[in-house]
Amino acid sequence: MITRRAAAQLFATTAVTAALGAAGAAPARAADKVVKIGVDLSLTGADAQGATRQKDAIQMAFDAANQGSAVPGYQFEVLWLDDGTATAGQYDPAQAATNARKMVSDPAVVGALGPEMSGAGKAMTPILSQGGLATITQSSTNPDITNPKFAAQYRPAGKPIYFRTVTTDAYQGPNMANFYAETLKVKSVYILDDSGAFGVGVADTFEAEVKKKGVNVVGRDRLDPKAADYTAILTKIKSLNPDAIYFGGVTQAGVKLAKQAYDIVPKMIKGGPDGVTSSDFLSGGGFPAVEGWYTSIAAPHLTDDTKAETFVNSFKGQFGIAPDDYCITSYDASLVMIDAVKRVAASGKPVTREAVQAALMTSKVPTIQGTVSFDANGDLADRTVSVFQITKDASKPLDDVAAQYKYIGVAPQA
Repeated sequence: MITRRAAAQLFATTAVTAALGAAGAAPARAADKVVKIGVDLSLTGADAQGATRQKDAIQMAFDAANQGSAVPGYQFEVLWLDDGTATAGQYDPAQAATNARKMVSDPAVVGALGPEMSGAGKAMTPILSQGGLATITQSSTNPDITNPKFAAQYRPAGKPIYFRTVTTDAYQGPNMANFYAETLKVKSVYILDDSGAFGVGVADTFEAEVKKKGVNVVGRDRLDPKAADYTAILTKIKSLNPDAIYFGGVTQAGVKLAKQAYDIVPKMIKGGPDGVTSSDFLSGGGFPAVEGWYTSIAAPHLTDDTKAETFVNSFKGQFGIAPDDYCITSYDASLVMIDAVKRVAASGKPVTREAVQAALMTSKVPTIQGTVSFDANGDLADRTVSVFQITKDASKPLDDVAAQYKYIGVAPQA
């Protein structure tokens, strides 16, 4: 729990004092109504470290809202759900679907945050749609989920219910392709994906754009994230001798790829999306295997920005570790949900799922990353993709994303 003073400082720094109410107001009374928010994260398996950081950021926001009486007469309660399983070794779409049903079946749940992964998002959204429950994802980037072409599949009840505080792979994949072609001057590339919804989708969009740029795609393969050995594929890549590898996927396959690629093609350019921009990738792959990898996130880079200083210091003070940029998008997603509930309550209407969804559609919320607003499909208006290179800083913890990922800049727009 953060102190009321820290809550006030944090809200003031992120320019949300007016939206959320003044911290330092009278403590919540016993008669306050409870607003329950479901949160789905991948807390078990290969991405657990990053998920735990996101969980901590979300908890910070709701603790501060409750302590500061951000919504007078209401208290927030968080329903934490884990879509990772030991069997899958990472997120599990079947478990994500189970979690969605659990949220929908609880009438006290009026909004949700997450999921972390796009594969989980694809499993959850039809269920959330039928239950009328809107969610804000802080890191899920597959564009199909919010694409009107797939509305019958992912929002069968009609209304947009999947909102984001990150952009989508319709930008992350192509913009990283532009970075490969324009900045790194890559002439040939071999593309890999991990067979998941996110990995396949981001690799598809990367491939389409990199071809437009005249880069020769010498081959593409799909990795089994549960397989232990990728040496046959990497030996084939070595024989073809492309300038670079691009991997679409997340940590489970990514750490094994990094280790084995370092042994077989150590000097080849390697890169991937936000699925390998994580403390899990750093600790699982280890140095020197991960050093030199280029990665991206589907958001602005803010952990070094003065706008995030109070948040970063508060996070470090509470949890003893540095936050990453998706901690900020997680915190900001929480602020947007809190703001939606506040506006519904202030209108005198009951705080229902329907009312919260409608409020989210009209969001214009000051956050650390700027004003968050959504288009008609729930996608974030800001399309920024940020690029990093892993560069070892031995003076800092080797799983510290802020220290070990050197920010290069915003990727060239597609």
